[in-house]
Amino acid sequence: MGMAIKLPIGIENFQKIRTEGFYYVDKTGLIMELLNNWGEVNLFTRPRRFGKSLNMSMLRYFFEYECDTTLFDGLAIAGERELCRQYMGRFPVVSITLKGISSLTFEGARAMLCSTIGREALRFSFLSESDRLSPKEKGQYDLLTCVGGRGGPEFVMGDQVLESSLQVLTHLLHRHYGQKVILLIDEYDVPLDKAQQFGYYDEMVSLVRNLFGQALKTNDSLYFAVLTGCLRISKESIFTGLNNFKIFSITNARCDEYFGFSDREVLDMLRFYGLEQKYKLIKEWYDGYRFGGADVYCPWDVINYVDLLNGQPDADPQAFWLNSSGNEIIRRFLAQARQSTRREIERLIEGQIVEKRINQELTYRELYDSMDNLWSVLFTTGYLTVRGKADGDVLPLVIPNLEIRKIFIDQVMAWFRHEAGKDTGKLDALCDAFAGGDQEAVESRFSAYLKKTISIRDTGVRKGKKENFYHGILLGLLSHREEWDISSNAESGEGFSDILVEIEEEGVGLVIEMKYPDGGSLDHGCREALEQIEAKGYEQRLLEDGMGTIFKFGIACRRKECRVMMARGVSDAVR
Repeated sequence: MGMAIKLPIGIENFQKIRTEGFYYVDKTGLIMELLNNWGEVNLFTRPRRFGKSLNMSMLRYFFEYECDTTLFDGLAIAGERELCRQYMGRFPVVSITLKGISSLTFEGARAMLCSTIGREALRFSFLSESDRLSPKEKGQYDLLTCVGGRGGPEFVMGDQVLESSLQVLTHLLHRHYGQKVILLIDEYDVPLDKAQQFGYYDEMVSLVRNLFGQALKTNDSLYFAVLTGCLRISKESIFTGLNNFKIFSITNARCDEYFGFSDREVLDMLRFYGLEQKYKLIKEWYDGYRFGGADVYCPWDVINYVDLLNGQPDADPQAFWLNSSGNEIIRRFLAQARQSTRREIERLIEGQIVEKRINQELTYRELYDSMDNLWSVLFTTGYLTVRGKADGDVLPLVIPNLEIRKIFIDQVMAWFRHEAGKDTGKLDALCDAFAGGDQEAVESRFSAYLKKTISIRDTGVRKGKKENFYHGILLGLLSHREEWDISSNAESGEGFSDILVEIEEEGVGLVIEMKYPDGGSLDHGCREALEQIEAKGYEQRLLEDGMGTIFKFGIACRRKECRVMMARGVSDAVR
């Protein structure tokens, strides 16, 4: 039944979703909540991919003059007849998104901002003919839509014109319609994030402060404004002197259920597509965020995974949320982490709670100044969430779900490889120990690496997965020798061996089998590994490739400990 209705992957246009047969999770309650509790300037901060842009599009289609009221038929807001009569289709709306303002230089970012605002101003081209505007005001409008690019139409604005552009546009619309304007600014903090990354932060802060200051402060043409972003930028930096300012952050109970999917909404979607049996899996992977008093799933992940399942019913969950810029935060976090912080990361990955003082009012400049700020960023960007009761600004933090846990583990592995790669002397010594069949040296050197990394005790995971972690670490270390022929999980004999290595110049082959002994001793784990190598004939492939000496290693790891046992291969005896 449900298959004709498509899932809106990456579609942030409310009208398109409602008119072109896409599944829509009703978030129109946000309109009611906003109208009952609005401030002149309302800021919603949420992590990426939680439906901010779609909600902004919904607001635009609700309030804007000549809107199509049928878009809201059958949705929650339609039941609020009085609100709809008073507000629906009753306002000029200026709507911009700063999501795309990303450039290596300030000049580039500034030009993009001119284009974004210029394109929005062009939607109101009737202003240049309006008999309600004076010639001077029409001249102001022409400055906003002035095109002067050499390689195609580029909007050109001087500093004063750009900084007053939003204020001027709202003023002209107010004059034309005799009705105050609703201003929507989506992803307001992206330009600041990029400016910090690429080194023109001061210029951008100054520009944004002037632009927002004029548009949001003492602007008599403004009915109200809604802004969204990832971070709540401290007032001093860009909202100076803004008093009528309401913040709906991830710790606010107000409007908490309108960003992200509730349990009921996910169940409804799964029933619609006949996928109820996937509920538990989806919950483990994508639920677990706590915003205000609501528990929510990441909508981006749920939609992507349900879409994948519709075509491929046995597909495993994936980390859809991965995005390069976001994981930069974990990379920096790990790079700056002291030993005590690494222990805390181990506890988080095990599913435990870590209590931290969180500051929700940061500037982009301060983000990476201290470990305390990094904890705050991990919280506000959705890598960590609250579990339990806060004590003032000290929050009990956990990793929300299996997806974010996987992102942490992948980043830990990448960080470890990077760290290990800095000391080639140690790597050489470990590789030489393997190549020379020196069991004790392999054990002591590999143990030293395990002590340095973040150990991952996979509490809720099959034993094989635990072995994978250590397998991955060792594979990364051995890959240092580019001339070695290394295969992982290769078919040999009667099964798949963990790691096979051929060192052709020396005619040496290595067979390595890893174990994670849950209950038994490490020694027992090593013996079990060696027995498996024998029973399955893992050295077969090395013999066929003419390796004269074969060393078989059984390696057992648990937490930061490892034990190594070794046996020699058959071909020595043959020679």
